[in-house]
Amino acid sequence: MESLEPIRIEDYDYDLPPERIAQYPLPERDGSKLLVYRGGTISESRFSALPELLPEGALLVFNNTRVIHARIFFFKETSARIEIFCLDPHRPADTERAFAQKGECAWRCIVGNSKKWKEGTLRIAFEHAGTTHTLRATREGKEGGDQIIRFNWEADLTFGQLLELLGTIPIPPYLNRESQAIDESRYQTVYSKCEGSVAAPTAGLHFTEGVLEALRERDIARQEVTLHIGAGTFLPVKSSDARQHPMHTEHFEVTLSALKSLLERVDRVIAVGTTSVRTLESLAVLGYRVLSGGSPEAERTIGQWEAYDIPEALTGRELIGALVEYMERQGLDKIRSATQIMITPAGFRFRLVRGIVTNFHQPKSTLLLLISTLIGGDWKRVYNFALKNDFRFLSYGDSSLLLP
Repeated sequence: MESLEPIRIEDYDYDLPPERIAQYPLPERDGSKLLVYRGGTISESRFSALPELLPEGALLVFNNTRVIHARIFFFKETSARIEIFCLDPHRPADTERAFAQKGECAWRCIVGNSKKWKEGTLRIAFEHAGTTHTLRATREGKEGGDQIIRFNWEADLTFGQLLELLGTIPIPPYLNRESQAIDESRYQTVYSKCEGSVAAPTAGLHFTEGVLEALRERDIARQEVTLHIGAGTFLPVKSSDARQHPMHTEHFEVTLSALKSLLERVDRVIAVGTTSVRTLESLAVLGYRVLSGGSPEAERTIGQWEAYDIPEALTGRELIGALVEYMERQGLDKIRSATQIMITPAGFRFRLVRGIVTNFHQPKSTLLLLISTLIGGDWKRVYNFALKNDFRFLSYGDSSLLLP
């Protein structure tokens, strides 16, 4: 990190009036505005026109994660409401196994109104199969700034089923409102399938079955990856030098067939959302581990600055090709890892991503740093255009297609 140029976070600030933050989705998913940035030229369109605006032969990469009902509300005898926000599974640590647990599991959580929970076990009574059951929550300790909460119950339900029954969908804190019925469907993409996120891959919220069909008709290839988004995605950069910002860890999974599709169109990859970008560029790191004589899974978590060590001469084709060969030798049909990758203008080089479909992000955020890395200082022109032309911002806001 010391070899990287300082990153003044003040240079990635802009004035975002509260009224420009979209509080609710539009009636139609694909009815949003679409800002198109192509080689320095900016224009305005509609999201429904996206298939016609993409480069011929492009490969769109989607994050198929699904948002879980991560917020559970317990009530003390005093009527105090205590929120437990499930972030990541702790025991078992694997997301898939944690959702399948019956009887007991432990999660790393944020506890809201924790001062009212001084001691003891919290309980929720619920009905299942004609019988009243109880979900209990007990504190086991702390991990960083979060708490480890042990849940136990007797009902013949998995923890994933319990969350669906008792939890609510978490919406971004900057919406300043409680979750509502509309969020149950609209804060999920139409192609979501792999449960594990506490925030939506919001660039994908605009896609409809009609838009996906139009992509097929134009021979725009599609492929999916899975990255489970954590609450850390909303954390602002508080250090004056963004190099000091500690990136959160997010878990991802990619199939061998998806990697082979990447190889076929490696120079025409367009990511749907910053989470797809983070996954794709993390795959390049795994490929470099293989080319360096190691195993891609030897150190599961990809370090914040590890991608910056990849020699400039190595291409995306070489990096993904090495990873494919490794998986075939090992008989693997998918690869799982975790990443803390931080994409900044201070020397990062994209190995796979050639463009991005994305919403408009918060000032002084790591997501805005990522956008600046892709299109340079033109991010200011893009955001000024969006502000002057009544674009809606953040998760439920409008979209952009950025093709440097």
